[in-house]
Amino acid sequence: MNRTRLGKLEVIHRSPEGAAQATPLLFVHGAYTGAWCWDEYFLSWFAEQGYHAYAVSLSGHGKSRGGAYLDSFSIADYVNDVAEVVASLPVAPVLIGHSMGGMVVQKYLERHGAPGAVLMASVPPQGLLGSAFGLAFSRPNLLGDLNRLMGGGQPHMETLRQALFHEVIEMERLQRYYHLCQPESHRAIWDMSLFDLPSLSRMKVPPMLVLGAEHDVLIPPDQVRMTARRYDTEALILPGLGHGMMMESQWRRAADPIRAWLKLEGL
Repeated sequence: MNRTRLGKLEVIHRSPEGAAQATPLLFVHGAYTGAWCWDEYFLSWFAEQGYHAYAVSLSGHGKSRGGAYLDSFSIADYVNDVAEVVASLPVAPVLIGHSMGGMVVQKYLERHGAPGAVLMASVPPQGLLGSAFGLAFSRPNLLGDLNRLMGGGQPHMETLRQALFHEVIEMERLQRYYHLCQPESHRAIWDMSLFDLPSLSRMKVPPMLVLGAEHDVLIPPDQVRMTARRYDTEALILPGLGHGMMMESQWRRAADPIRAWLKLEGL
């Protein structure tokens, strides 16, 4: 693993040992996390498949710039972070965004091209309000705890498990994730709710894979299907997984379809 800084951004890079695929992959994390969430399983596995695999910690996240003024960052700032990393690579990467990262990828495509994009449990182009209302009715305690986390408080351990995982995750691993999670920018949350939603008419839409998880309580399958319809494609709903699909012990259920799609697209 090469953990480096690009300017003031943290970037984790895992390289293939042999000949590399021509197109690298850039992974964009969701709210409350950082590049670390991809390095649990995905980065090393995709490197084994021959890809240069990169993950960026967006401004205010992980070891990137701006942690002291997280709430000043907008979705547009996160888009600029992605553009900064892309500009540093020798070849434009496939963009793979999870949750909030999926919204960042959609907004990136308004101003930039990409050889391909994967949206994993992504915030839909219609924004967060639909899933937030659904959560308010189905899991009001979970919604309240997530709001507390956004404000810098600590959620209950069980809340983190419900939000991210379908499986019964072992306590040691859950505690490690608990300590790695962090607040999210209020400004970015409002952007994803109302103020800076994607405009399909401005987008350069590349080949796109839209993935959801059967047991996702944050971005449930109906929201994922809505995203897929917006981009004129079919959603793939992965069985037996929750929202944090790339961190579940059955993470290959998410990784394998991405690899198959990349191969199908010649990427």
